[in-house]
Amino acid sequence: MAFLKISGIQVQEDGVVILDDISFEIPEGRKLVIAGETGSGKSTLLQTISGLVQPSKGQVIFEESIVEGPHDKLVPGHPDIAYLSQHFELPQFLRVEQILKYANTLSEEEAQQLYTICRISHLAKRRTNQLSGGEKQRIALARLLSTWPSLLLLDEPFSNLDLGHKNTLKTVLRDISEELGITLILISHDPLDTLSWAEEILVMQQGKLIQQGTPQQVYKHPVNAYAAALFGKYNLIPAATAKPLFGLDNNSKNHLLLRPESIKLVPVSSGKIKGHITAIHYFGSYFELDVRIADISLNVRVVSTDLSVGDAVGVEIGDVWWV
Repeated sequence: MAFLKISGIQVQEDGVVILDDISFEIPEGRKLVIAGETGSGKSTLLQTISGLVQPSKGQVIFEESIVEGPHDKLVPGHPDIAYLSQHFELPQFLRVEQILKYANTLSEEEAQQLYTICRISHLAKRRTNQLSGGEKQRIALARLLSTWPSLLLLDEPFSNLDLGHKNTLKTVLRDISEELGITLILISHDPLDTLSWAEEILVMQQGKLIQQGTPQQVYKHPVNAYAAALFGKYNLIPAATAKPLFGLDNNSKNHLLLRPESIKLVPVSSGKIKGHITAIHYFGSYFELDVRIADISLNVRVVSTDLSVGDAVGVEIGDVWWV
């Protein structure tokens, strides 16, 4: 039996379908990311899993029991599922230790372990108006986890955090999973956060689940251009242009999709395909070059380069994928 099973979930609001026949399963301990554009239904799906939104059809089955929605119980939510909204709030002007003590159901030893994992032990005497956004978030997280849930749902936990607090939170989430054994599902817009953290990714588009797979699968083999765009830059070339230009076999798909790093620049004398550099962009750890070939422009990523705008180059491609 799956740890969490979502079966045929549909959610409607004022006659508008927000979630349309969503089904998937995840085992216990999995780190899952839900990705999609704003309005694709991600937050509604998390709230439905947590029991805060009533599905019009379908069921959420958690640890072999149906998660009841707000129409089925007086106080919505599930005791073993914790949900942290991106709009969480902490009581104003209270000390951190007061907030945590009020919510705590753990032994002193368990509580201290939790506070250490959340990197908040040193904040106990601070008042909430003296905390940074990242510190407030970790305190809100510790408050939720003081009930020791089996499943933690996080809505955009990395948004509005600077790099330091973001890296701290990633470490906290890793430790929550590994040391506390809590299964995590989160929403994130940032492909760097998503791809480096997740073990599995769900891609949503207009309320539908359009792809499910490992980070490598959804990055290298997206089902469409929409899914590709969620995880970074790409080149999309019409099949009628791509097939003769790159000497590719016929394919029923409409477009060739190439990630910038799957294109290799070689000396113009050795490349079968010839082009020239039209722009060079520096991003610290890599360069992105715009290369003009016939009537198309390709975005190419390289670690280093001594090329200049206007230079002629040869082009080779790998990791071909059609959408």
